[in-house]
Amino acid sequence: MALRRLLLVAAALAAATAPAAAFYLPGLAPVNFCEAGKEKPECKSGIELFVNRLDSVESVLPYEYTAFDFCQAEGKKRPSENLGQVLFGERIEPSPYRFTFNKKETCKSVCTKTYDTTKPEDKQKLDFLKKSMLLNYQHHWIVDNMPVTWCYDVEDGQRFCNPGFPIGCYITEDGRPKDACVINSEFHEKDTFYIFNHVDIKIYYHVVENEALGARLVAAKLEPKSYKHTHPDNPDCSGVPMDISNKASGEVKIAYTYSVTFHEEKNIRWASRWDYILESMPHTHIQWFSIMNSLVIVLFLSGMVAMIMLRTLHKDIARYNQMDSTEDAQEEFGWKLVHGDIFRPPRKGMLLSVFLGSGTQILIMTFVTLFFACLGFLSPANRGALMTCAVVLWVLLGTPAGYVAARFYKSFGGEKWKTNVLLTSFLCPGIVFADFFIMNLILWGEGSSAAIPFGTLVAILALWFCISVPLTFIGAYFGFKKNAIEHPVRTNQIPRQIPEQSFYTKPLPGIIMGGILPFGCIFIQLFFILNSIWSHQMYYMFGFLFLVFIILVITCSEATILLCYFHLCAEDYHWQWRSFLTSGFTAVYFLIYAIHYFFSKLQITGTASTILYFGYTMIMVLIFFLFTGTIGFFACFWFVTKIYSVVKVD
Repeated sequence: MALRRLLLVAAALAAATAPAAAFYLPGLAPVNFCEAGKEKPECKSGIELFVNRLDSVESVLPYEYTAFDFCQAEGKKRPSENLGQVLFGERIEPSPYRFTFNKKETCKSVCTKTYDTTKPEDKQKLDFLKKSMLLNYQHHWIVDNMPVTWCYDVEDGQRFCNPGFPIGCYITEDGRPKDACVINSEFHEKDTFYIFNHVDIKIYYHVVENEALGARLVAAKLEPKSYKHTHPDNPDCSGVPMDISNKASGEVKIAYTYSVTFHEEKNIRWASRWDYILESMPHTHIQWFSIMNSLVIVLFLSGMVAMIMLRTLHKDIARYNQMDSTEDAQEEFGWKLVHGDIFRPPRKGMLLSVFLGSGTQILIMTFVTLFFACLGFLSPANRGALMTCAVVLWVLLGTPAGYVAARFYKSFGGEKWKTNVLLTSFLCPGIVFADFFIMNLILWGEGSSAAIPFGTLVAILALWFCISVPLTFIGAYFGFKKNAIEHPVRTNQIPRQIPEQSFYTKPLPGIIMGGILPFGCIFIQLFFILNSIWSHQMYYMFGFLFLVFIILVITCSEATILLCYFHLCAEDYHWQWRSFLTSGFTAVYFLIYAIHYFFSKLQITGTASTILYFGYTMIMVLIFFLFTGTIGFFACFWFVTKIYSVVKVD
């Protein structure tokens, strides 16, 4: 099923770019609503509310709605999910909350749940509910493919719209309100849980102009409330809040209710209905500050590289060529001295070529995914599209991976082409899959909704073995078939001895310094990306991200070229691994930042959540290492080929 959906993605993207009367993204065309009794084929009166998984900033483990003992929708079919949604653990299900367009409902009963604490099964359900309130688990509701938000005031008079709202909250034993308990002064009983069993929903709509098509929904907001309904069959939504004492025994009754009102909103169009959520997110002036900071680094590096290229190199080349013509040179010096060793095959050339193949695959995948995201195909409204697009692209980009690995392995003088192809196909993807599989076992053991179903795992393996691996073999076939890369200078038979190096030109200090500048360009953007992954905030700033991606590529290239030049001047010709590791070391700074983020920004508790955080972080670090390392190697390879092709060599 997931495999079939994957193959439909390309078709969906193609359909999106086809000419049409109105330009809408695939699956994101507006739905029209009209009042009961006025239904037409193009407009309906019933509004469905869907529920997504529940998650928490204090735990990495999301749970689906059915894992909790809330009111369930009987006999309704779940909407189908794409691969990206399944991989991210999204589980969208129908809910028992149903509305009719423009029909006001006040304190309508949904269901009543009764728990007898003397029964182990009931006690277990109630304890799970208490634990989820303690960890501040949040509901995520969806109306017309749009999140139902809870908007409240934060500091500096700002209004924040959260696309989720808590199950409930807890007052500690010393009377301190936790999380959402601060919103109501009536929540004051010590060691007590307060459950939000009532919601006031406001649905805003925009009447379609010049068309008799009805209205389109432009916002859905709610306010969670807590009421201890004295008559659950005939609730009146008044009185004291619904409290559950931590030491409660006997029978506990929780009645779930809702009220809904409709309001016409003339100023918001359907196309811009997400704006109010996005505007309340972290502000864009921080992004511009980040971009300016990165651009200063790029300009500084570009100035350094330009100075080396234009002044130093130009002088060097002119001097070397002049010395050759006058024939008065007693001895060569500087980087020209190592011309006979510069293209000597590196140690562990097999591993380096495999890393370059996988890095090329990741580099192209990232570029194309971000490009599509900038065009708006992968917006938050198109759930799971970003992950689906990335996986499909990675699978289809096996050919460049095989080609690059084979081409460089052949130029390194390697002959074990079968081993090279197999390692390119299985080494890096295998490490990622093994880590992913272990994390999945932990999620499965914890009963989390983020655990990938067995069928999806089989589909991912099928994509890898049946599409990616054959494509890698095809790429490798063409890579090995071509002649080896021709170098501008011949390699001497006897390797030259490298002189004693100063501290700064030794490999390790250079590698450690090389990663600082690229990391400086991305760390602010990294904060927002980690927030979107672990703090469940929406990420939508793909334009900024694409800009940062370009800046990162330039910075990695220039930092590596600079250090490569200094090492060549010190007569050290081992540039291949060093260029890969210099920019690849950015990933180590990424890991250090992720550890700092875990301890300073997150309130994650529990062993399973901690293991999951670091397990998934290691996958990101490996991908980032291959990505940045490949950029560094290609930049240095181009630089070395360029400078040795313009100098005269005997």
